[in-house]
Amino acid sequence: MTKVIVQSTAGVTLAGGGRFSAGLLAEARALAPRVVAADGGADRLLAHGVEPEAVMGDLDSISEAARVRLGHRVHAIPEQVTTDFDKALRSIAAPFILAVGFAGQRLDHALAVLTSLLAHPMQRCLVLSPTDVVFLCPPRIEMRLKPGMRLSLYPLGEVHCQSEGLKWPTEGLDFAPWGMIGTSNEVAAPVVRLAVDQPRMLVILPRPATRAVLAGIGAG
Repeated sequence: MTKVIVQSTAGVTLAGGGRFSAGLLAEARALAPRVVAADGGADRLLAHGVEPEAVMGDLDSISEAARVRLGHRVHAIPEQVTTDFDKALRSIAAPFILAVGFAGQRLDHALAVLTSLLAHPMQRCLVLSPTDVVFLCPPRIEMRLKPGMRLSLYPLGEVHCQSEGLKWPTEGLDFAPWGMIGTSNEVAAPVVRLAVDQPRMLVILPRPATRAVLAGIGAG
C-alpha cells in the first residue's frame, strides 16, 4: 500500500506531464494552494516558475535536472501496474485535489485518468482541462449553476442517477457506457441536484463551474 506523502488541510493542486497554461495553473492554485506533481509534471511546473513540494510516481518522465533540483522532494513509487496519476491519488490526503495536465493531450492518458477517478471514489478530485471540469459524482451533490450551461453525464459502469434542475431528467434511466449515456444535457434551474446509486458517473461541466462544484462537494 502506498503511504501518504502529502497531507494537507487545504486543497492540493496536482500537476501532470501534459501541457497546461500558466492561467490554468494560477486558477487551480488560487483554490488549492499546495502544489505537487506526478512524475513529469514537475518539469511542467518548473517551466512555469513553480516548485512542487513533492513529486511522486515511477519517475520515468521527470528530467534529471528536475530530480537534482528537487532532491528529497522526489518520491519513487516503482510499481508499473498503475499510472502516476493513480499513484498520486493514493499518496495525497487533502480535502480536495485539482488536477491539471492530465486531460486533452493524449486520449489514452485521459482515459486512464478517468478510470483512476473510478478506482478512488473517496478522493474528491476535479480534473481541469482548458475547457472543462470533470469529476466522479458523489452519492449526492447540489450545485448552483447558470441555467443554459452544458452538463454532461458519462457512466463508467451501470448506474442510476436521479436529477433535479436539468432540461432532460434522468429518473428511471439505466445508464451504462455501452447503452444510455447523458452527454450534452443542460442546466434548466439555478440549483441542480444529482444522486447516484453507485460511484460510477462522471459529471462534466464548463471550467467556470469549478467553484460551484467545490461548493457542492463541501470543499468550497
